[in-house]
Amino acid sequence: MTNSSASALNDLQRTVLGQLPDGQTAHLYTLGTASGLQVQISDYGARLIRVQFPDRHGVPGDLTLGHPTLDAYVNHPQARYFGAAIGRVANRIAHGRFSLDGTPFTLVCNDGPNALHGGPNGFHARLWDARPVLPSGGQGQAIELRLHSPDGDEGYPGALDVSVVYTLHDDALSIDYTATTDAPTLINLTNHAYWNLRDGGASSVLGHSLQLQADAYTPTDAALIPTGQEASVQGTPFDFTQPQLLGARIDEANVQLVQAQGYDHHFVVRGSGLRPVARLHDPVSGRSMEVSSDQPGLQVYSGNFIDGSLIGYDGAVYGPRSAVCLETQHPPDAPNHPDFPSIRLDPGQTFTSTSVFRFSVE
Repeated sequence: MTNSSASALNDLQRTVLGQLPDGQTAHLYTLGTASGLQVQISDYGARLIRVQFPDRHGVPGDLTLGHPTLDAYVNHPQARYFGAAIGRVANRIAHGRFSLDGTPFTLVCNDGPNALHGGPNGFHARLWDARPVLPSGGQGQAIELRLHSPDGDEGYPGALDVSVVYTLHDDALSIDYTATTDAPTLINLTNHAYWNLRDGGASSVLGHSLQLQADAYTPTDAALIPTGQEASVQGTPFDFTQPQLLGARIDEANVQLVQAQGYDHHFVVRGSGLRPVARLHDPVSGRSMEVSSDQPGLQVYSGNFIDGSLIGYDGAVYGPRSAVCLETQHPPDAPNHPDFPSIRLDPGQTFTSTSVFRFSVE
């Protein structure tokens, strides 16, 4: 570690979050900017623990669901994915099965008959190695978290080395992912933050407006597995091409909404490269969040299965639809749908992905 790198790490506030069942210690790192954006990150799950930003009156407040104790993230099913880095493969793989070059692979299933978010011991449930990072241009604060995933991890082939870098600069949080493998494998990384710009989940998120740069989405079957088709959003409750309240049409008698008990669907985003893909706005606090990504899609999940059994920061009771997830990623079940963008990673290739969350007040 260089002196400058050591200094960068020392500039980050580090505290103990708690002890894991195997005796390892999980830490909490706090980053902040002059604009009032403050982010807490843990090496357990490489996760966002807390995101705070001032409202239109200058009062700081929570923007995500979270919990002050490590135990909740380890043991409470509601908090398992809060803010975590998800991998190897985000979202669902039907029946936990796929093939690479004619070789079948079977994954650990943890969502009924399907594999979800990398399996029960996916990246969200690992202790990552925190390393100092000097931000590009020398402005802001950054932290890198690294993980080695061995061959056969949760059923996935190939040994994988993964890096997630969180960078805070001015009013933006950037998340940069990198991964390499020694054998053909699958990779689809995302962050699973639950956003509520009003009060961090103390109230419903359905009064937020959402706009997506997406003209199509992927319908699912009853098990929330994509059918393999893309459907136009035009004339449906999935049309967010113009700002629309999340709650405006969420309870319509649409078979897709009924099956998922709300939104839990992948939207096909226009364009390529790093570009704006979504904008979330809360009219009460005045806070807005613009999401940019280089990924081909975005999973929108309206917190349908949050059940009120977890109390978070400042006594907030996290109930149904108290937050929305905007997960930048490739489509679910991609290896089983040849027409979907591929999530294959081969030796000699480097997987990279960037997502930027920019905050403002109106």
